Amino acid sequence: MTDMAATTETTEHTLGIILVSSSAAVFGLTGVLTKSIHADPLTIICWRGFVGSILISLYVLWRRHRSGGRESLRLGWRGWLLAVEGALASIAFISAFKFTYVANVAVIYATAPFVTALLAWVLTREPFRLQTMVAAAVSLCGVAIMVWSGFGTGHLFGDGLALLMTIGSGLYMIMVRAFRDTPVVWAGAVSAFLLFILGWFVTDPLAVSSRDAILLVTFGASFALSSILWTEGARLLPAAESGLLGSAEVPFAILFAFLFLGEIAPAASMIGGAIVLCAVFAHTGRDWLVARSQQAASNIS
Repeated sequence: MTDMAATTETTEHTLGIILVSSSAAVFGLTGVLTKSIHADPLTIICWRGFVGSILISLYVLWRRHRSGGRESLRLGWRGWLLAVEGALASIAFISAFKFTYVANVAVIYATAPFVTALLAWVLTREPFRLQTMVAAAVSLCGVAIMVWSGFGTGHLFGDGLALLMTIGSGLYMIMVRAFRDTPVVWAGAVSAFLLFILGWFVTDPLAVSSRDAILLVTFGASFALSSILWTEGARLLPAAESGLLGSAEVPFAILFAFLFLGEIAPAASMIGGAIVLCAVFAHTGRDWLVARSQQAASNIS
């Protein structure tokens, strides 16, 4: 490898780290923004869908222009299935923040890789690694502690929505892998637009205060920004490293909830969350180390 090629690869790798880390930080604001907006969840998803669909569509069209029109915008039934499933998961996701702690939602969502692996094994018989099985069992213990602490506190419904959203996210990832020829980012834009249409007919999105309107536009923009940053950054990094950096959204979410909302989850949630985070970072970190050692070995050979 020439010095120029090595320098280019290093620059792209650094840029990928910055983009994916920034995506995690922006996505970590979801809980804070949801709880700061006084409107109901359907009004929130309506505005988020409206602003997000416009910005993501502009991004998709820009990417398509750069590729000379080679990127297809045809969804087909697979793309529409992705869009609808993503919209349903988003409803559960936004609603969950209204009924439980930000930390609970963020930590439960962190188990998505394990839920995805389990669903892939059940639905498609995809091999389930021992390492993933152990990490999933440990994280399940952590989630059980968090959910158990919600009994009698009024937060159990929100924890249940977070679990439902995580299962939905797992199904979404399986479909993304299965529908490789489907324009996933474009399906995301359509999903956001479907949420706008739903919210428009079910609720009154214009009946919000000027303060909430500003926050709602900010929320939609942050949703689009995190999606774009992740898409661009993940192109420059190995999958294992992208997953490891993406997991940083959990501590970001908990930190932002403390800084902006003064929200501190109960001890049981913190203990359960610590168990889940240890499992997630240990599992993803091991994959990252293995990928790095394999890359170093291939460079030497």
